[in-house]
Amino acid sequence: MPNLNRGLIVSCQAVQGESLYGLGIMQHFAYAAAQGGAVGIRANGVEDIKSIKARVDLPVIGIIKAVYPDSPVYITPTLTEVKQLLTSGCEVIALDCTGRTRPNGEKLADLVAYIRANAPTVEIMADVDDMTNAEYAYELGFDYIGSTMRGYTPATKGVNIPDYDFLKKLVVKFPKAHIIAEGGIWERDQIAKVSKTGVYSIVVGTAITRPTDITKRFVGALELC
Repeated sequence: MPNLNRGLIVSCQAVQGESLYGLGIMQHFAYAAAQGGAVGIRANGVEDIKSIKARVDLPVIGIIKAVYPDSPVYITPTLTEVKQLLTSGCEVIALDCTGRTRPNGEKLADLVAYIRANAPTVEIMADVDDMTNAEYAYELGFDYIGSTMRGYTPATKGVNIPDYDFLKKLVVKFPKAHIIAEGGIWERDQIAKVSKTGVYSIVVGTAITRPTDITKRFVGALELC
């Protein structure tokens, strides 16, 4: 039985430089999401994950965004972040799986092996950008394959997201995998269209939990009038 159920997962994140960063607000976003019917939460950082776990009884996809000078990978990039997440109580750890070089030359396979050996009940999600990297994630035995990085890597720059065709291909290619749609989802009709691709679950973040970006979107629409 997977830790994550089918349904809507809400990403509750704020990184350094954003207006809500460091205010302890993510637990309240998570509580509101739970009241609204979310089946899971995606969160960044041990402190926020622990506060969310104390507030809501939902599984959490944990990540740590960390920037290193020798790599473009920033979603749980090294063993250091993996070890930190293993202290957080999150049920799932998400790792960048885009094929790009990790900091310090670390290998994705080694991070997966470490989690399996040291926390066998913790599941692992691959944040992929294309089919080649999705295939590698499947070979490594990831529990979930997500479209998180689609459109955010040099190889996929300019791709319109959500990429419905890509999601359909993932579902067909990996019928035994749990495919999670994530990225670029703003509207109810997009949710309906994504759901029809057959994905297991759907992650929505910015459209729900980033008021600055939501406001900018409305302001942009107003300027077009």
